[in-house]
Amino acid sequence: MRSGFCRLRTLDYDPTSVNAATSKATILVIDDEPHIVLGLRDALEFEGYRVVTAGKGRDGIQLAQNEHPDAVLLDLMLPDMNGYAVCEEIRRFRPHLPILMLTARSQEGDKVRGFDVGADDYVTKPFSVNELIARVRAIIRRASRVAGAVEDVRFGDIEVNLRAHTLKQGDAVTDLSFYEVELLKLLHERKGEPVSRDEILQKIWGLESASTNRTVDNFIVKLRRKVELAPEKPRYILTVYGFGYKLVL
Repeated sequence: MRSGFCRLRTLDYDPTSVNAATSKATILVIDDEPHIVLGLRDALEFEGYRVVTAGKGRDGIQLAQNEHPDAVLLDLMLPDMNGYAVCEEIRRFRPHLPILMLTARSQEGDKVRGFDVGADDYVTKPFSVNELIARVRAIIRRASRVAGAVEDVRFGDIEVNLRAHTLKQGDAVTDLSFYEVELLKLLHERKGEPVSRDEILQKIWGLESASTNRTVDNFIVKLRRKVELAPEKPRYILTVYGFGYKLVL
């Protein structure tokens, strides 16, 4: 068993504070720590989710193919292969499946690498179960939402299909993650208007603001790498310093 600071903070979970009447969406938990898996299973099943689990990366990949989960909670440190490799493999056959990485690592470089291989979110152990449940509820709710009328957004010679979750530049097509699409949708709805980090965090992730939360900034970095010719000098997705971001087309 790994060091104690990886514990799941089950005492943070208050089942009376959430609605248990959710649909039977399936959550795949890939983690080799039995107490973590047990805590997550109890909390998620109370919420009404169906839970399938794997203690090894390759078993998790197989379940992702066979069980058709609606979201994946993926530990970074697994006995047979690391979470980065598992994420990349799942992305090959489920490019839009929401994946949240669970890990004891908290270095910025580890988080950036996780996002680069296709993770949609990153939660550092020990974490609040209430917060994790809120993230899962938001993912399932938004993933099942019917796409709006706007299907395409253009950035110069780049065409983004918000319904298909793809970005096309010339003949090259790149997949976009669930959160990348949701972020683009929100910015496009308010194009030319600054949108605060707090509003983005609440509307997309279903979370309250937190001074240490870099989720929004990390996804802006990812989006700029895909839609900007010079991500370090963005033309379309601009920073409104001390406030948030705006999309200029």
